[in-house]
Amino acid sequence: MTAPSLWRTRDGVWLFLCALSFILYLDRVCISQAAVPMSIELGLTNTQMGVIFAAFTLAYGLFEVPTGRWGDRYGSRGVLTRIVVWWSVFTILTACVWRFDGLRSLWTGGDSRTVERLLVYGPFVTLVIIRFLFGAGEAGAYPNTARVVSRWFPPQERGRVQGAIITYALVGGAVAPAAVAYLIEAFKSWRLPFVVFGLTGMVWAAAFYWWYRDDPSEKPGMTAAELAALRHAATAGPAHEPIPWRWVLVNRNVWLLGLTQTCGAFASYLYMFWFPSYLQRGRELSQWEAGSLASLVLAGGAAGALGGGYVADWMARCLPEGIWSRRLLGCGVMLVAAAAILVSVHVDSPVGATLCAACASLFAQSQQATWWNVTRQISGPHLGSLFGLLNSLGVPGAMGSQLFMGRFADWRQAQGFTGRAQWDPAFYVYAAVLAAGACCWLLLDPRRSAVGPHAEPQQ
Repeated sequence: MTAPSLWRTRDGVWLFLCALSFILYLDRVCISQAAVPMSIELGLTNTQMGVIFAAFTLAYGLFEVPTGRWGDRYGSRGVLTRIVVWWSVFTILTACVWRFDGLRSLWTGGDSRTVERLLVYGPFVTLVIIRFLFGAGEAGAYPNTARVVSRWFPPQERGRVQGAIITYALVGGAVAPAAVAYLIEAFKSWRLPFVVFGLTGMVWAAAFYWWYRDDPSEKPGMTAAELAALRHAATAGPAHEPIPWRWVLVNRNVWLLGLTQTCGAFASYLYMFWFPSYLQRGRELSQWEAGSLASLVLAGGAAGALGGGYVADWMARCLPEGIWSRRLLGCGVMLVAAAAILVSVHVDSPVGATLCAACASLFAQSQQATWWNVTRQISGPHLGSLFGLLNSLGVPGAMGSQLFMGRFADWRQAQGFTGRAQWDPAFYVYAAVLAAGACCWLLLDPRRSAVGPHAEPQQ
């Protein structure tokens, strides 16, 4: 077998991971564009929608480390398949929530307040449960994806691959608002997108389980030459030894990477979950206009992730000890993102404000591939578990963003503010949080391993 066939095999791995990332964000962001018609039909407030959003994020954080550890112990093939099937089922079940107004006519006796409570809280509680279980299903996807990359690609290519994975995630997120808006407008139902996107995940899971192997040597048709070429990439074999939590939990890099992820997630979840509602209710745009512009913002993030992947590869090749280059990159792009958010608040044109938001998303996401590289570098043989831990440390920021914006919008409305005055002041908080993340980057030291005092970081 010739060398090009080797690249075709590795490109198959790359394409499956990019498709996984695309579908993951397609399903995750779907609810943000459906939020307004969903909340109107089910009688949900902004605060309740924030809790529904956050239920997913809480479960995602709680189950990240366990499912990352499963990948370390049993391999990513079966674990990733289970993850995608599970979350796809609960994506579809999101469409099955109804407000049963007919209960009023069926209730013949007793306290009518019970019926009213069911009508008010029934859909809310049901959605919280479904979205929590949906988040539990998505947990572990990226830790196991990081394992796959570490098995199949050499260090000098991982930044590009990781950047592409992040890019396709944000492309999925960018496609979701416009696609959901189109389906809602065309079929007059916010439920259909959840069914369509959930079935897409089922197809991916079946194809991946049939095609992929955890060990390149188990892939049918691989030759000795191909396996020799891939031998240097096999840095994430099964890890059966216990995780050295004694060192992990006191390691400065772990907490700094976690705080950076928290700050980045706080801003990114604004654009993933609340920006369509802001455009519809704050900027008074239609469903389709809001969906199209929200897609533009996440497309900016996709471009930043792709460019950041190439920058991370260049650093790995040319600046293997470029500690300050990594620090300054992360710090600089997060500060630019914070500035772009502040500018967007002062732009009257919805298109102009969206372009500023897209710029903020681009710069904020451009540091993600470098973040992945630093995480891999300090994790040793526990990449799945440590990546799960560090990624889950972004959960407080993600949940805080979802809960904060919904509660803030309702609070401002109660104060008598409407339109942009109800929503715009919150953007100053998001800019401040990004600035805090920039400070965390300045204190990182990728040379310090997280798994022991004498452990050598991976290259």
